[in-house]
Amino acid sequence: MRVKRSVPARKKHKKILNQAKGMQHYRTRSYRLAKQGVIKSLRYSYRDRRNKKRDLRALWITRINNASRELGLSYSQLIAGLKAKNIEIDRKMLSELAVHNPEAFKAIVNTVKEK
Repeated sequence: MRVKRSVPARKKHKKILNQAKGMQHYRTRSYRLAKQGVIKSLRYSYRDRRNKKRDLRALWITRINNASRELGLSYSQLIAGLKAKNIEIDRKMLSELAVHNPEAFKAIVNTVKEK
């Protein structure tokens, strides 16, 4: 007897078409194009979960550099000074201080400036 796959196939197609919501043109209507789009988007999301960490670190460094240069110290001098003084604060927290609490950031920079 021949096996008909109408129910599982419909379920599979609906799953892919639901994942393709928000895409443009025939990717929302055509199963074949929707499947290609979903595969590509999942690939991008996997890659960009790793790139996000890289991008955020670059953003933190840029913020720290700008804030420290206003106080007369470059980023590399600040980080070297923090290591020399054994002050362990990560770049994420430093950038948060630079943006939201400039007085605390200024205090950290002044401790690094002291010989």
